[in-house]
Amino acid sequence: MTTTRRFGSVGSLVGRFGVVFVWAIVVVVFSVAKPDTFPTTGNFSTLFASQAPLGVLALALIVPLTAGDYDLSAASVLNFSSMLVAVLNVQHHMPVALACLLGVVFGLVVGLFNGLVTVLFDIDPFIITLGVGTFLDGLTLWISKSAPVSGVSQNLVNLVVVDRFLGLSLEFWFLIIVAIVLFYVFTFTPPGRRLLIVGRGREVARLSGLGVNRIRILSFVASGGLSGLAGVVYIGSSGSADPSAGTSLLLPAFAAAFLGATVLVPGRFNPWGTLVAVYFLTTGINGLSQLGVSTFVQQLFYGGALVIAVLLSSLAGRPSRRKAKAAAGPLPADGAPPTTAPSQPAQTTA
Repeated sequence: MTTTRRFGSVGSLVGRFGVVFVWAIVVVVFSVAKPDTFPTTGNFSTLFASQAPLGVLALALIVPLTAGDYDLSAASVLNFSSMLVAVLNVQHHMPVALACLLGVVFGLVVGLFNGLVTVLFDIDPFIITLGVGTFLDGLTLWISKSAPVSGVSQNLVNLVVVDRFLGLSLEFWFLIIVAIVLFYVFTFTPPGRRLLIVGRGREVARLSGLGVNRIRILSFVASGGLSGLAGVVYIGSSGSADPSAGTSLLLPAFAAAFLGATVLVPGRFNPWGTLVAVYFLTTGINGLSQLGVSTFVQQLFYGGALVIAVLLSSLAGRPSRRKAKAAAGPLPADGAPPTTAPSQPAQTTA
């Protein structure tokens, strides 16, 4: 019995921190391969700070994913938001703070549209958000005249990139703040718990008295707002907006979201696991780039990571789904999981 329990504990530890262990191995391998450039303070400082837009976008995706929905328009919202800030500030001389606010508000509006159409008309979110994203890509090309827009206010660039705290650009700390807020909402608030319950089973949640449609709509609104915020961070980190650059972040963001569901809390989309996955993937890309690997390998890396991440997250979620299916009795309306089958802990610390 003791041996079985010991092996079970080791298996649980590997399941929760397996990606972290592999990440550490990747760091060691690239440090040995490129000792002069990879394991340096400058490289890791740049690596951690430069991935803030991708990190915020991945965090945006896990909100509707937790409710069982997809938002394929997130990267297009990021792209349009960054271009909107650039056009308003550079070409129309709008104060950069107001331009950034409008960029986030635009994301909220797109999220509300996605949620309303998906839920009220009972349409697959895959189709709606894909169509909205394509529409936004065309809109971005239109307002930018298919050309990059540079010269964004230095105040924004200073706030995001130049100013530092503990040796890292503020954009990294913005990402951490977003992750802390999401972690708190998911773990300690009734709306976060209700979101998890809706993701487990909408019909059960509906019979328990939860406003499933409202929760799903709000999850899309949150995704759109965070995607708009990611666009603000994106343009602040570069000082310019490219009409097509942001859309390339969709694949790595989804890869990070699904891979993050296998870390720390296997079977559940969680903020800290998502950040671990973001930096695991970008560390691999950074190391491969320093080794002089061709650019197309990045697409192979991200695509392969996405497929593997989806498989792993599906396998990790099976025990929870089996327990949830076996659970009897209605769920309380305050969003707390049933005490008879705690397939997911009511409180989790990363």
